[in-house]
Amino acid sequence: MIRATGLTLRRGVKVLLDETDFVINPGERVGIVGKNGAGKSTLFSLLQGRLDGDAGTVFLPAGWRIASVEQEISAIDLPAREFVIDGDTHLRHLQAERATIADDNGHRIAELESALVEADAWSAPSRAEQLLAGLGFAPDQWLNPVKSFSGGWQMRLSLARALMAPSELLLLDEPTNHLDLDAMLWLERWLAAYDGTVLLISHDTEFLDAVAKTILHFDQGKLVRYRGGYEDFLTQRAERLRQTHLARDRQTRETARLQGFIDRFKAKATKAKQAQSRVKALARMEVLAPLQVEAGIDIRIPTPTSMPDPLLVLDNVSTGYRDANDNARTVLKNVKLMVRGGGRIGVLGVNGAGKSTLIKTLAEELPVLAGERRASKGLEIGYFAQHQLDMLDLESTPLQHLMRLSPQTREQELRNYLGGFGFSGDTVNSKVAPMSGGEKARLALSLIVWQKPNLLLLDEPSNHLDVDTREALARALAEFAGSVLLVSHDRHLLRTTVDSFWIVADGQVHEFDGDLEDYREWLAARSAAARSEARNEVQCIDGAASSVDRKMQRRLEAEERQRVSDLRKPLDNKLKKIEADMEKASKRMSELDALIADPELYTDARRDERINVLGEHGELVKKHGELEEQWLTLQEELEAIMAN
Repeated sequence: MIRATGLTLRRGVKVLLDETDFVINPGERVGIVGKNGAGKSTLFSLLQGRLDGDAGTVFLPAGWRIASVEQEISAIDLPAREFVIDGDTHLRHLQAERATIADDNGHRIAELESALVEADAWSAPSRAEQLLAGLGFAPDQWLNPVKSFSGGWQMRLSLARALMAPSELLLLDEPTNHLDLDAMLWLERWLAAYDGTVLLISHDTEFLDAVAKTILHFDQGKLVRYRGGYEDFLTQRAERLRQTHLARDRQTRETARLQGFIDRFKAKATKAKQAQSRVKALARMEVLAPLQVEAGIDIRIPTPTSMPDPLLVLDNVSTGYRDANDNARTVLKNVKLMVRGGGRIGVLGVNGAGKSTLIKTLAEELPVLAGERRASKGLEIGYFAQHQLDMLDLESTPLQHLMRLSPQTREQELRNYLGGFGFSGDTVNSKVAPMSGGEKARLALSLIVWQKPNLLLLDEPSNHLDVDTREALARALAEFAGSVLLVSHDRHLLRTTVDSFWIVADGQVHEFDGDLEDYREWLAARSAAARSEARNEVQCIDGAASSVDRKMQRRLEAEERQRVSDLRKPLDNKLKKIEADMEKASKRMSELDALIADPELYTDARRDERINVLGEHGELVKKHGELEEQWLTLQEELEAIMAN
């Protein structure tokens, strides 16, 4: 196990950990959480031996191999597959020695051959290809040089390289930053099957909740251990803060305000699955209101001055880019979509499908190559993308940025507004240059929404934001009275913010009638269909069908149907049982959600009942997640049967 005793960590004059103790057991999946700057990445550096603690001791078992994602890539000329295999340094060392050993040294050759077998040398290429495929690389990309990939795809290669390395301890610092949803779901499954110990830092709360079974929280110089996943941590910590009467008056006012909003939303919500999913997500936010009070970030997006309907129409639009020779490169074709006043839309699709192209076209950052983009009179767009951070004046302060937008507004009003985005006290007068990516993102968002847009176009707005700021942003967007188009791989943000989805795929954009669970099934079905189509193309032989005896063909087809039925039957039975258990758990969770939303539950007289309710709710959330993983695994087995 990993054991720390009396550990003290400092960064400059700041104390990150002060005489803290913690234990991590072998095989545990541990999420490391805390505010930006709390010391999460510093703790990883300590465990890797890159720095020493200021006091105390940290014990790691002798011989434990540690794998982590490298941030700097040097071997840029290597083929991608070879770059990934290089993650297994022990294997590469054996291969290098075997290549140079003299033929007359038979004893050493025998030892090396045996060691290579133990290191699974012969399966290394296929193992690397499985990792590459899982992380979204097509087969024709596996042998491309590393330097041919963009920065985001190079980080995926670094992740694959870390997963390739045999290890007892895997350290993952924001592994999902450059992954789309299907790659994230694959990584969740891979980590579930990993035999070693995982320490995970992630601002994606759904990914963190799916992977972590224990949470270590940086809290006032200590690492506090919480049992369960991220949702369990939130519930337990909210209860802990309530028990200590932290900011009771502010909590009461905040809960009442949020309850009023939830009631209004429920009144107008349709029976659509995504709308109901959003109701549940908002109810969760109400329960966790005390955590937001403690975080000190309270983002409020001003109400738009007007709300035309529709706001924006794309009529048979083709869009894309023009190269240096002014030749058009079309990414999306024949797009027919309408953004309604008050509409809240999540944009889904794998990386490279054209999501950002769509958002840029709506924002008029890319030209319409064909068709028509019609904007209503009174349309005011607030557009956020990662390049907005590069447009900030690094030598100016947050207050100076806002004063340029609104020179007539009183300074105190500007300060109050920036305070909601986490800029208070001296930070409003601090230069932008040394700020973290999360702080710059918060500032860019504050400048955009200050101008009261009625349509927010948000392309990955939660990248670089810590968990507290993501929660604050989710609440602000949920209460925003205008329209929202959101591209994000943060599933919690999507669940909380949007009522419907668009899917970008195959150069098209179309509305999607379903929620995120339906999208996951859509992805799986699409992947299975693609594999089947590819196999059919390979096996197809022109004219062969005409020479096959029809009677024999029908008999073979019947035998094949029976074989598939026999293989499917036990899996179908398991699926039915799991679905029944999931339905039962969901029903009980809904009953508990109603209890948790009742303010009377938090009176002293119902303390024991409250503890039991929150505990049962946490166990059910965990159980439902495990059942969902089993369901996904069975679905994959069924797809494999149908594919074969």
